[in-house]
Amino acid sequence: MNNNILPDKKEEKNLNQKKKTPKNKQTRLFTPLFVLLIVLFFMGLISEQFEKTLQKKVSYSEFFNMVTHNKDNKENSQITKVELGEGLAAIEMQDGSKFTVSVPLNDADLIKELRLNVDGFTIKESNLFWLNVISLMWPLFILGMIIWFAYRGSQGGGNKLFSFGKSRVQHIGEDHVKTTFNDVAGVDEAKEELQEIIEFLKDPKKFQRLGGKIPKGVLLMGPPGTGKTLLAKAVAGEAGVPFLSISGSDFVEMFVGVGASRVRDLFEQAKKASKVLGRGSIIFIDEIDAVGRQRFAGVGGGHDEREQTLNALLVEMDGFNTQAGIILMAATNRPDVLDPALLRPGRFDRQVVIDRPDLIGREAILKVHARNIKLHPSVSLNSLARQTPGFTGADLANLVNEAALLAARRDKEYVNMEELQESIERVMAGPERKSRIMNKNEKEIVAYHESGHALLSMLVPKVDPLHKVSIIPRGTTALGYTMNFPTEDKYLVSKSELLGELVVFLGGRVSEELIFGEITTGAHNDLSRATAIARRMVCEYGMSKVLGHLTFGHRQQQIFLGRDMLDEKNYSEQTAVIIDQEVRKIIDECYEQAKKLLTDNFDKLKKLAETLLEKEVMDSKEVRKLLDLPAEKEAHLIDLATEQLKPQKKDTAKLEKRKEENDADLETNNIDAEKDA
Repeated sequence: MNNNILPDKKEEKNLNQKKKTPKNKQTRLFTPLFVLLIVLFFMGLISEQFEKTLQKKVSYSEFFNMVTHNKDNKENSQITKVELGEGLAAIEMQDGSKFTVSVPLNDADLIKELRLNVDGFTIKESNLFWLNVISLMWPLFILGMIIWFAYRGSQGGGNKLFSFGKSRVQHIGEDHVKTTFNDVAGVDEAKEELQEIIEFLKDPKKFQRLGGKIPKGVLLMGPPGTGKTLLAKAVAGEAGVPFLSISGSDFVEMFVGVGASRVRDLFEQAKKASKVLGRGSIIFIDEIDAVGRQRFAGVGGGHDEREQTLNALLVEMDGFNTQAGIILMAATNRPDVLDPALLRPGRFDRQVVIDRPDLIGREAILKVHARNIKLHPSVSLNSLARQTPGFTGADLANLVNEAALLAARRDKEYVNMEELQESIERVMAGPERKSRIMNKNEKEIVAYHESGHALLSMLVPKVDPLHKVSIIPRGTTALGYTMNFPTEDKYLVSKSELLGELVVFLGGRVSEELIFGEITTGAHNDLSRATAIARRMVCEYGMSKVLGHLTFGHRQQQIFLGRDMLDEKNYSEQTAVIIDQEVRKIIDECYEQAKKLLTDNFDKLKKLAETLLEKEVMDSKEVRKLLDLPAEKEAHLIDLATEQLKPQKKDTAKLEKRKEENDADLETNNIDAEKDA
């Protein structure tokens, strides 16, 4: 990591602090003064209104009558003083009371009577003009201060008034990001791709001397939780160049043209940062599908704000010069919805798929997340990796954290294998719900249901071995569960393995029927999964003898999210009937096979269910010991991935012997053919 740019950043930071000091002092002095003026203004208004409310008011007719008869009134009720202003007269009585009255302008009769009957009559000079000026100045002053504060605030960042056209980018320096490639595991291929880009930014001549050009854009795509954003942080920590990070949703606003303006501003900032340091820069857009979704060309042309933002992004990606060292990185789990113009070479030249880790990758990820966890020496991360097929990096991080929390809750000094095993179950099925109380009949049904699954998983060949069986409710719907873990990662599944899974799925329903003579709703999830597998065997995998090696229906689904969006029917009604018949045939045959196996092992089924009612939780070793079954399907905890890398001498000898036999058979066939000729 290069550290030669740290002094420059510190100096720049000190300069910025010095520049900001006078403004802060002015603000500290001006703000209290402004608040004081506003308070005084409102206090004046309130006091004036309060005085007016205290003064007695009379009508004009009463006042005129009092003036005309002022000489005839008693001494205490005589008017001693009248001050006539514009539209208002202030009266003072002989007893000291005061009141005001509204009078018409230029009333000659009233003025005549006042001169005749009131000795203390005066006319107040007109100051209405200045009152109007002052009354107008206050609102203008307040409005000006609001505008000034808004303009001043707009200088501070992209989320203030008048600056919504600026990009909300986070300029991340190497002194802020501590994540490196040492903190990323299980994605070695992606790390190699990104390491090449980092080396280009640090030493461009290494690649340019042979005429090579670094990709303009790198798209990281994969399921949620596989580490796309973590890889971007690692690139920021390793590159030692300006790293500008922004979310795809930050480009989308309700104002027209704001998104396009932010795109242009983002690339301008990247160019400036690259020129200042004399090195390249990286732009990272997280969740780019928010702005890069495929454009719509239907009725109306689809000219909405998001499409204009996408157009600006396409122009900027194809317009800036790669030699300047600006590389765009983006992450998404929805590459199927991105616009084709965004994915073409010249924009995102390199597309890196970050999939769920395999066995070796899961073990490496567990080692990374277990660095700061106090693990007991007996903990086997390899065993945990085998029990977590399909887990992403985020799932494994959650697993380790849950285990640490459980150990702390139990006041233990180390995290044992017990907590890690329980955290796997918490992540997969949810926390235990021991507070859910079931009656004796329901608990017995659940025990026989789960015992049927567990017993068949040990009797049926080519299925994943049993790990644990429990009748303690977990999560929201599971009243019990049977866990089966594979001994290694699988990428191909045979027909016999699928049929074995169907037999195990149907074991719970068969067990209920054999013991109680009645079926319940507890097998709802089992039947749903079994039906889905059987239908796929017929429609997608071509495993039906009647329909042959064909696929039926065209299913569109999200690539990494796995949700079906549209199921297109491209076959006739007659074929649909045959498909339903084949699916029913597969399910019925597997049901009969499960029924035969459980009937032949009825004593073991009852023994397992009765023991499960007492213990509630049993692992595979306890089940096999109870039923006196051989341990041939237990995993031997050897590193299969390492074994595959070792040279297999026995297998090599077998292959050579088989090759010699084939050569001898070929020579014999040739001799027989010559004799026949």
